[in-house]
Amino acid sequence: MQKQKSKFEFAALLTFLTAAALLLSNGFVSRISADDDNVDVYRKIEPIGGVLATIQREYVRDADIDVLVEGALRGMMRSLDAHSSYISASDLEQMREDTRGEFEGIGVSIRLDEDGRVMVVAPISGSPAAEAGLLPFDLIMAIDDIPTDGMTTADAADKIRGQRGTTVKLSILRMPVDEKSDPEVIDIEVKRDRVPLVSIGESGLIDGKIGYIRVKDFKETTARDMRDKINGFLDNGMQSLIIDLRWNPGGLLNSSVEVCELFFDKGTLVTYTEGRKRPDGSPNRDDMRYKTQRSAVVPKDMPVVILVNNQTASSSEIVTGAMQFYQRALVVGEKTFGKGSVQTIIPLERPENTALRLTTALYYTPAEVTIDHEGIKPDVESTMDQAHLIKLVRQMDRSFEADPMGEGILDHGTISGYKLPEGALAPELKEGEEAPEHVEDLQLKRAVELLREDSVWENLIKKYHKSVKETQVAHVDKPADAAAEGSAAGDDAAAPAVEAPPAGEVAPEE
Repeated sequence: MQKQKSKFEFAALLTFLTAAALLLSNGFVSRISADDDNVDVYRKIEPIGGVLATIQREYVRDADIDVLVEGALRGMMRSLDAHSSYISASDLEQMREDTRGEFEGIGVSIRLDEDGRVMVVAPISGSPAAEAGLLPFDLIMAIDDIPTDGMTTADAADKIRGQRGTTVKLSILRMPVDEKSDPEVIDIEVKRDRVPLVSIGESGLIDGKIGYIRVKDFKETTARDMRDKINGFLDNGMQSLIIDLRWNPGGLLNSSVEVCELFFDKGTLVTYTEGRKRPDGSPNRDDMRYKTQRSAVVPKDMPVVILVNNQTASSSEIVTGAMQFYQRALVVGEKTFGKGSVQTIIPLERPENTALRLTTALYYTPAEVTIDHEGIKPDVESTMDQAHLIKLVRQMDRSFEADPMGEGILDHGTISGYKLPEGALAPELKEGEEAPEHVEDLQLKRAVELLREDSVWENLIKKYHKSVKETQVAHVDKPADAAAEGSAAGDDAAAPAVEAPPAGEVAPEE
């Protein structure tokens, strides 16, 4: 009886994998034949059946068919690129929760570094990860004693996430902030909890007239929240605005378009996408043009600066590219990450309540180039070395700890005008610990200096704006597999995706 059941399960599995292969080829054997007349999809997947038959016959224990199916699908998707992945039923629900505004986890953004190691981008302020002491640039070498070698960000996120109240042990390699010290290997246990996700990280007025808004990622509520902040600043005499998109991994494409609506006339092209042509030469279903649907909120002659760094990715690059192209903002900082691909969430009938996150198109800036694997160059370059950046992030975290419920701008140095709120307690120093050095946010300082220099927007544009032929250039050598290059990541998640909503449905972010 068991043998009959195994044969039935094997036949069902092989049928499922055949269907999956057809799905990944857009469901058309003719599509495959059009690429190569000698390709026979059924013959190509024969090795899968052979491997499964060997596992059924020779493996030391009975193998769970469902586990084999999921493993095969994950491996298939991982072979495509760093952003395509199989989404289990639990992961799909987690994505929906993330978009709605909270999730269970530790609250950390991760990506792969240049050596393919899992690296912390930034912990969310006030999250379990931040409270446990995780820092930017920490390398996660093991999760619950399982080495992370060869893991994608999706693999690592799956292991980091878990039920509220449980703990996860992270083995961390912490690089020194100076050449005199050695790397430090430490184990950190983090208790998972319900992590609130807010899109606006900081906001306030600098000098009483320069608005400042840091956008952590792009959610359904981002444009609405920004609109409220901006209207409040305008009522209080705002004369210029800084939008901080540093460390922003992206999020929903629709949200980035809605944010641009705060600055552009109705009907302005923000971005467009192009996918692979269909066999008959007709456009791909993901070929879309995204234009603003509302009139601007910010006055057209108000100076605007966008801050970016090498962690600015995906949807945040869409906003940066459009604002720079139309000369609606000066871009200050470093070249952005360069994630210009579109991931579509494609529901699967089997396994039930699962889906594929499949790269289906590239997005283009209004300059008619895709910055995938290239990024956007700033109009005004301003950099901070890693040691300085780590000190700054720790300084910002300390100001958050002093007033976790407060609203305003964190301690970016003297330029932000940060003052400890009345009645708030400064974080205590540990025994033998010296008071930390007070450092300046050099990029924010440069942005403020520009806005102090001249209140006439036209003058600033003439002096500092660079041609988009220089700042928005398509990557020449497009690698077929970007997995080794790493990817920016959303909170406890895989690479940030610019989601193209399937069948009119707004797809969740990562």
